[in-house]
Amino acid sequence: MDIVDSMTRGTFRTDPRFGPVTLLEGPARGRYPEGNSLLVEGTRESVVIDPSLGLLQRDAPTPRVARVLHSHCHEDHVAGSHLFLDVPWHFHDLDAPGIRSLDAFMDIYGFPPAIDEAFRKVLVDDFHYVACATPATFIEGDSFDLGGVGIRVLHTPGHTRGHCCFLIEWDEASAHRRLLYLGDIELTRFGPYYGDAWSDLADFERSLARVRDIEADWYATFHHIGVLEGRDAFLERLDVFAARIDEREDRLVAYLAEPHDMADIVEHRFVYRPGDAVPFADAVEERSMEQHLARLVSAGRVQALPDGRFRRC
Repeated sequence: MDIVDSMTRGTFRTDPRFGPVTLLEGPARGRYPEGNSLLVEGTRESVVIDPSLGLLQRDAPTPRVARVLHSHCHEDHVAGSHLFLDVPWHFHDLDAPGIRSLDAFMDIYGFPPAIDEAFRKVLVDDFHYVACATPATFIEGDSFDLGGVGIRVLHTPGHTRGHCCFLIEWDEASAHRRLLYLGDIELTRFGPYYGDAWSDLADFERSLARVRDIEADWYATFHHIGVLEGRDAFLERLDVFAARIDEREDRLVAYLAEPHDMADIVEHRFVYRPGDAVPFADAVEERSMEQHLARLVSAGRVQALPDGRFRRC
């Protein structure tokens, strides 16, 4: 079944199967805290990518797989990993420390102490965090041969240090098919998230440029979108997603027509909407705007004043 997408004249498919790839949707269709996991089945083995909370709520047996691949180490992407304790868990080498202990996992976020303490309980109680002392690791260019289906690792940092996309390839009916799994390059109007201690705005922008150049038949995201069919639909979504970075920065510059300190900037909100009930919003706003301010000051568009405030030049 195809549904016409309101943002484009293209379509995105709701049929959960794309060759050897099955989209494992939860009841909320990928809305946080759930996500869209992928099951990839070859002739020799099968893998699940980013097991989400949705796997716990599906009226279906847990798939039997040989390994679990994670695009990165965040709470919603490991929430279903405990269902697969008897197989290897794979992470990029740079994110693997986060799964080895809860303390290391919290380092990824870098939350202040009050939020850190509360979020630890959320991770264990709501996202079923289980530490893995010896995760398997991969790096850029590594691949997995499932038998007639290949999965190649593309390191796309920015959201976290080790965030990765997976390019899934197979042949069918004399045609070579490709599905690019984007993880948390999620193509929503919210835009890129680079508000953690292990996030980096410049890396995220480079990763966006990289995935733009990758041609595939389908493009899958962990949240909301699911699977887009066709490059035109993907590029239109990607443009909207990426544009949020410049929109935030332009709003920040306009706000700094009058001097403001970081407390003012955090309260004003440039990532979240004022009033959004997000317990870690202040920490995300501060980390995100620190990165914007650093490059605005470097570019001569904003001046850092001696009293700790910032003003547009």
